[in-house]
Amino acid sequence: MRVIDGPTLQRLTPYPALIAALRDRLAEKLASPPRLILDPTGQGDALLLMPAWRESGLMVVKLVTVYPRNAEAGRPALDASVTVFDQRDGRLRAILDGVVLTVRRTAAASALGAALLARPDCATLLVIGTGALAPALARAHLAAQPTLKRVLVWGRTPAKAELLAAGLRAEGIDAATAPDLDAAIAEADTIVAATTAAAPIIPADAVRSGTHLSLVGAFTPAMAEAEPALMPRARVFADDRASALVKGGEVAQAIKAGLIGEQAIVADLAELVRDGPPPRRPDDITVFKSVGFAALDLIAVELAMTTST
Repeated sequence: MRVIDGPTLQRLTPYPALIAALRDRLAEKLASPPRLILDPTGQGDALLLMPAWRESGLMVVKLVTVYPRNAEAGRPALDASVTVFDQRDGRLRAILDGVVLTVRRTAAASALGAALLARPDCATLLVIGTGALAPALARAHLAAQPTLKRVLVWGRTPAKAELLAAGLRAEGIDAATAPDLDAAIAEADTIVAATTAAAPIIPADAVRSGTHLSLVGAFTPAMAEAEPALMPRARVFADDRASALVKGGEVAQAIKAGLIGEQAIVADLAELVRDGPPPRRPDDITVFKSVGFAALDLIAVELAMTTST
């Protein structure tokens, strides 16, 4: 049995290769049942089980714990592992760092969505949020959109935004903080948001024509990063259609409010890579809603296991 820790997993899944693997393999036949969510303490904590497998290939089960009250004791609220089996005989093959894998596959899927849907001349990327996903999203989008030249960073805490921007600059990236969010939204060509916002922070009328948005943070129907009123103005896509309809924050809220119907999701990521993106008009606003699903984990694991042999 192989154990792949976080630093090793980062080395084995460089973003260009991971994005390419998602693009090549998502349209293939993969089993990805709905996640199972349990409350092991009865106090609002969560244990998530996310399985996926390929026939005559690998089978993965990601286990995620979310204990929000850990923050009061200075401990991480989230932890995760990925267990890998052989689908044919059930043999245990590997255990991987689930937190690092989730960050990397989420960033890569969002970046792949932008590569397929955004204007081909995007120059400015706005990253909204300063958590663990934020630097990964910046790096992945830069890998997927070679025309991006500059990164703006906005966060509720300016010092955290500057720390993130400084870290990107240390990697040779032209990055700066954005003191005014509305002004940065109006300036950006590609916007990626990964926050825990319960109420929208992206006003619908601040988004200019031609912008692409990757909305990653609102993963329950009670959360929203962008105003649901943006959805009728946009062409809406998702990483996984069924999950986005139920859990996709702004999309689910817009449907509930009658602003859009379920058919407003033009395509999901598997359909985009299989059929190609629909024609894009220069003024189109495109929204890629990300909620995550286990097939992404499986493909990332396949890449890591192949690269490590």
